[in-house]
Amino acid sequence: MKLLALDTSTEACSVALLNGNELLTLDEVCPQQHSKRVLPMVQQLLADSGLSLAQLDGLVFGKGPGSFTGVRIGVGVAQGLAFGADLPVYGVSTLAAMAQAAYRQLQASQVLAAIDARMAEIYFGHYQLDANGLMQLQGQEQAVKPDQLAPLDAAGSYTAVGTGWQTYAQVLQQWQVAKSSDILYPSAQDMLPLARQARDAGHFVAAEQAEPSYVRDTVSWQKLPGR
Repeated sequence: MKLLALDTSTEACSVALLNGNELLTLDEVCPQQHSKRVLPMVQQLLADSGLSLAQLDGLVFGKGPGSFTGVRIGVGVAQGLAFGADLPVYGVSTLAAMAQAAYRQLQASQVLAAIDARMAEIYFGHYQLDANGLMQLQGQEQAVKPDQLAPLDAAGSYTAVGTGWQTYAQVLQQWQVAKSSDILYPSAQDMLPLARQARDAGHFVAAEQAEPSYVRDTVSWQKLPGR
């Protein structure tokens, strides 16, 4: 299977290319530079692999949640590349990707992923490992104020990943979880295991059907004094 994955939904810009058993990855933390960096990163991985877009089986994109602008950039770039090469696409949750990274790096089986959503909120999701080594969402992803998170009933130890746990460390300190400072942002390589299963199950769609997942549908802008 040959899949290209990209994500621009957070401060990080990430691209990964799966070519059979070969995996190539590029990850950069480059706030507000995604639109300039993502295509050169894609071109570099394709050149390194010796593949063209037309030789791929599909494109994978980080569908959010995350920065509204960043999510739109990722979806737009994936659509543009897919249209040009007539490829199907599949969107993977950024929270799921971070949970998958916790399994890859830490062998975690219960993961609490939280991204700083601004406006005193986090994007939050609880994920659990299934029998196939893939992280599955428990309940729903949500945009929520950290102090309003409902306690979890599930038993077992949890691993916490994402910028939300750092930004709101004081508010979330009552949560008895192991916090990973190494997994702050989603990486495109961790979207690939989830996408491979989706490809096998026939869940990829045409480029025009690519949809973001903002989780928070509206943004309340605070009007500055004198405006």
